[in-house]
Amino acid sequence: MGSNIRPISSLLLGVAFLLAGNGLQFTLLPLRAIHEGFSALALGLIGSAYYGGFVAGCLLGPYLVLRAGHIRAFSAMIALAVTVSLAYPLVANVPAWTLFRLVTGFCIAGFYLVIESWLNDRTSNDNRGLVMSTYVMVNFGALTVGQMLVSAYPIDQAGNFMVSAMLASLAIVPVALTRSAQPAPITIVSFRPRELYRAAPAGLVASFAIGLANGAFWSLGPVSAVGGGLAIHQVALFMSAATLAGAAAQWPIGRLSDRLDRRLVLLVTLIAAMASGLCLWLAPVSGAGFIALAMLFGATTLPGYSLAAAHAYDKTESSDMLPTAATILLANALGAAIGPFLASMLMTAEGPRALFLFTAFTQALLAAYIAYRRSVQASLTEPEKTDFDLAATAPVGAIVPTETLDPASPSVIAPEPPPLDQDRDSNAAAS
Repeated sequence: MGSNIRPISSLLLGVAFLLAGNGLQFTLLPLRAIHEGFSALALGLIGSAYYGGFVAGCLLGPYLVLRAGHIRAFSAMIALAVTVSLAYPLVANVPAWTLFRLVTGFCIAGFYLVIESWLNDRTSNDNRGLVMSTYVMVNFGALTVGQMLVSAYPIDQAGNFMVSAMLASLAIVPVALTRSAQPAPITIVSFRPRELYRAAPAGLVASFAIGLANGAFWSLGPVSAVGGGLAIHQVALFMSAATLAGAAAQWPIGRLSDRLDRRLVLLVTLIAAMASGLCLWLAPVSGAGFIALAMLFGATTLPGYSLAAAHAYDKTESSDMLPTAATILLANALGAAIGPFLASMLMTAEGPRALFLFTAFTQALLAAYIAYRRSVQASLTEPEKTDFDLAATAPVGAIVPTETLDPASPSVIAPEPPPLDQDRDSNAAAS
């Protein structure tokens, strides 16, 4: 294992630094926004802006990398992310924070794009699964550590924003100093939502609906935790507990779905997630009880994307795996861009804990749709399925499919990079 991980250790270290800073922001910003007097509706708009920027980064990021190269694009996006991290306490109003989160989402998507294409280029078919699974675990671990750092400084001070910016800045160091060669020019995978819906409607619809629920949770979970009576350090524990429980549940639930109808496993987890969400909304618990429910909620909610993606892969031909991966990711991100704003409207009317009423309602609708699809379409047999792949189905990262991109595939666009030195060569000839 060490021989496989060592060559890309600098990239993984860069991932850990940046996502620790981003995890800190996920918990810090809603808490600071409450201190600044932002309404729940404003918080929903700010949360949606992050995922809107993420969608834009998925669509436009490849062209930025084509123009500037991996390291320069990476450095530019980190610089933007760091600048924005320091700007939050300086300009504490809703329009500014909405713009800042939009920029952050774009930068994070671009960061994933560079790192994942680099990791894919540095691995082979023999070790790609191990490398990408390690990468996914680093994602979850860094996000958890970042969330726990929120109690390092008082919420009304700028210290946590500085810590977030410092962590993001450190991400440049191991990547800039790596001796690993830059990957080949990036390729762009096409999106095919109509084709995917015809092949695997449950996978596409589930990916979108899970984005609605999970995007709302990531953006507004700390607000709901404060509404549940938790102190700042308990809010960090609440979000971390949900994240770690969700990460731990990915593999066993995924492997169970290899043996059963994935839609059945998804249906059961949706019902369990709905029940835990209703408990978080209604149950008169706080403190340790609230955190225990968060673990159950995370363990049943976060694996949903993995099951939806795995089902979509089962239903598409191997030649269409690349556009399937890209389309599933985009559908999930679009749902996540809408979810926080919708949830915030319900929270405005019913209170902070109504976040979990929103997630439960979304999961109930999806469960009904999955049950309907099972009634009209037979389950796949075990030999017809692809094996569950944590790296390809994890709800973090996954900007670049884990398969090797073939420029000859009709699903892949390999545009020529612009002639960066054309102007310089023209000036030299003229002189």
